[in-house]
Amino acid sequence: MNRINQLFELAARADKFGVALTRVGLIVVLVWIGGLKIFKYEDEGIVPFVANSPLMNFFYHQPAGEYRKHMNREGELVPANREWHEQNGTYLFAYGLGSVIVAYGVLIALHPVFPRVATVGSFLVFVMSFATLSFLITTPETWVPPLGSTEHGFPLLSGAGRLVIKDAIMMGAAVVTMADSAKAYLRKRDAKSAVAA
Repeated sequence: MNRINQLFELAARADKFGVALTRVGLIVVLVWIGGLKIFKYEDEGIVPFVANSPLMNFFYHQPAGEYRKHMNREGELVPANREWHEQNGTYLFAYGLGSVIVAYGVLIALHPVFPRVATVGSFLVFVMSFATLSFLITTPETWVPPLGSTEHGFPLLSGAGRLVIKDAIMMGAAVVTMADSAKAYLRKRDAKSAVAA
């Protein structure tokens, strides 16, 4: 029983490590996923989300349902589809989005030196996660389609839906890092005030 209690005490002291690990995880995911937006397969993969989103569909030039006829599978190259995506603004939008996502990761990475900036970065990821989770409502491809099986629709998440729901974890991680960075900023501010006094 004493060993079990020691394990619980050890686990209870892991909170700082957990926050640091959460921050590193956020940075890696944001920089990696944002960085992938320079590749056309990634840009094409987000089209259903953006095209169906009332908050984002104005970035594209083609009508919302058109993309279904022009989707390349990952690793596939159909030149006519690529040309359609060029005309749609798919790649240009994705480059901008990728830059923003990478910037959020960089802001969070500045925590040791600029915790105030990192607080803002974490808050922006929190807001971004709301936008991403809204795709569960706006994007039909997030649910298993009715293709003959009785297993389709809500609550059966498709591959796209499973990808989106993970942003619930991103949202929570962003709140944890935001709070930690805000505390670090307030400690620095209070320390400077004490020195000045």
